Amino acid sequence: MTPEQKSLVTATVGTLKEHGVALTTYFYRRMFTHHPELKNVFNMGNQQNGKQQTALAMAVLAYAEHIEDPSVLVGALTKIGHKHVSLDIRPEHYAIVGKHLLASIGEVLGEAATPALLDAWGAAYQQLAALMSSLESGLYRNAVAQEGGWTGWRPFTVCRKVAESAEITSFYLYPRDGGNVAPFVPGQYVSLRLFLPELNLFQPRQYSLSNAPNQVYYRISVKREAGSPQHPSGMISNRLHEFVQEGDMVELASPAGDFVLAVDKPTPVVFVSGGVGQTPLLSMLEHLVTTGSQREIMWVHGSRNATVHAFRQPVAQLASDYDNVHQHFFYDSLEPHLKAEGHYEGIVDLRRLNGGALLREADYYLCGPTPFIRKQVQDLSAMGIPREAIHYEEFGPATLTL
Repeated sequence: MTPEQKSLVTATVGTLKEHGVALTTYFYRRMFTHHPELKNVFNMGNQQNGKQQTALAMAVLAYAEHIEDPSVLVGALTKIGHKHVSLDIRPEHYAIVGKHLLASIGEVLGEAATPALLDAWGAAYQQLAALMSSLESGLYRNAVAQEGGWTGWRPFTVCRKVAESAEITSFYLYPRDGGNVAPFVPGQYVSLRLFLPELNLFQPRQYSLSNAPNQVYYRISVKREAGSPQHPSGMISNRLHEFVQEGDMVELASPAGDFVLAVDKPTPVVFVSGGVGQTPLLSMLEHLVTTGSQREIMWVHGSRNATVHAFRQPVAQLASDYDNVHQHFFYDSLEPHLKAEGHYEGIVDLRRLNGGALLREADYYLCGPTPFIRKQVQDLSAMGIPREAIHYEEFGPATLTL
C-alpha cells in the first residue's frame, strides 16, 4: 500500500466507528443474496442476533486504525485464523468476501466512496487477505502433518451420549473410518456440522474438547440452549440433545484454537469458568493430572445451582485424589447441605478466595460468557495480576479480543 492509500483508509475510521455495523449488515445481506451457498459456512444464529455483524465491524475498524502496523493485531488475527480453519475457509472465499465488501462500501457511502478510496480499501483488503491466507495455510499444513490429522469435514460416530447435568450432555466421538484422531492441545475446540432440515442448510458450531488428548476419540460437552427456526441460536446444541443418538454420524473439522494450556510451564494454574465454560478447562485439568504434573492447580467454577452443575463429582474426586488440586464452587443459590468449605453463594468473586490472596505467580485461564470474562479480567487486573498471565476464551465471536 502507498502512504496515500494508508491515509485514505485511516480517514474512514470515524465513519466506521459510527456506521460500521450498518455497513457489515448490508455486506452480509448482499453476499448471501449473490452466494446463498455460504449460508452453509456461516453461523446463521450469530447472523440473526447481530453478533457476527458487530464482530466484523470491530475487525474492520481495528484494521483501519492499525493500517500502518497491522502486526499489532496478530493475536486477534490468529484467533480468527483458527476459527476460519475450523470452518474450512479457503483462499477462494476471500475473493468473494472482498468483492462484496468493496461493493458494499461503495453502495453504502455513495458519493463519499471515491475511486481513490475504493482503490485504497481494495489494496488494504488484499493485504489482509494475503496475511490471513498465509496464516491459515500453515494451520492446514500442520493439521495434515500429524498422525490422524485431516482437513475439511470428516465423519465421526457418536459412540456414547452421557448426561452430565440437567443441561449438559457429553458426546464421545470416534472416527467413522476407524482411524486415529489427531492430537490436540488442551483448550482447543472442534467444529461440528449438522444438516438442519428446518433451514435447509448445513450449520457448523464450535465445541471445546472436554477431555485430555488420547488420539482415540474426542469428547464434547454441550449445553442445551433455546432456539427456533426464526432464531437459530442453540439449534445445533438442541438437535444434539434431542435427536442425535448413539450410533449416529456427525461431521467434524480438525481441532483448532489458540486458547491453550502452556503445557511446558512450571507455574501454578488457576482455572476460572462460568457454566459450560468449564469444558476447555476440564481438558487442561485432566491433562495435568494424567501426566503427573506437580503444578499447583486451583479450580474455580460458577453455576446457577448444583442441579445444572456438570462434572461436579469428577472434579471433586480429582481434588480428593491429588494434593495439588483445590476446588472452589460458586452458586447463585446455595442449598444448606452444600454450605461447606470451598462453596460460596453468589457470582464468582476471586477476591473471596484464600482471604483475597491469589496465587501471584500463576497463569489464569478464564472461559465463559463475555460479561463473565470481562468481570474476571477487571478483578484480576485490580488485584495486581499482570495482563500476560491472564488467558481467556469467550463463546461466540471474539468481541473482547477485537
